[in-house]
Amino acid sequence: MTRTLPASPRYETERGLRLAVQIPEAHLDEVTAAILSVCPLKHGDYDRVTYVTAPGRQRFRSLGTGRNSATAETVEVPCTELAVFLPEDTALARRCIEAIYAAHPYEEPVIHVSDCLRTLHIRGMDEDNPNRFWNRPAQDWIPPDHR
Repeated sequence: MTRTLPASPRYETERGLRLAVQIPEAHLDEVTAAILSVCPLKHGDYDRVTYVTAPGRQRFRSLGTGRNSATAETVEVPCTELAVFLPEDTALARRCIEAIYAAHPYEEPVIHVSDCLRTLHIRGMDEDNPNRFWNRPAQDWIPPDHR
């Protein structure tokens, strides 16, 4: 990947991989745990950083060339998409994908891997910003330990 961002005194950038996998919602925790068993999913001063979409519909039609028989029509499964950032480390990415295959209920999980660039804050900057949650009245989404 050749994309870069201009240098900034506010943040640093890091190259890596965005791994996204579509999962029936009932199996989200199992697949997330499998990834975390391989990688702590660090993002700056935090770990276990994941993003999960609202449930949507994954559609497919089995061709009958795998374990399952062919389906005449397209079927739908309610799914979420779990997205994580992985450091630019091919061996780690391979282990994470293998962990997904081991935990995922599908024969052929839908996994997308993309080159990406993320930003990481520079510690200590902007801490008096009135928009930061610690400079405002506590909202419901703020963990109790951070209030």
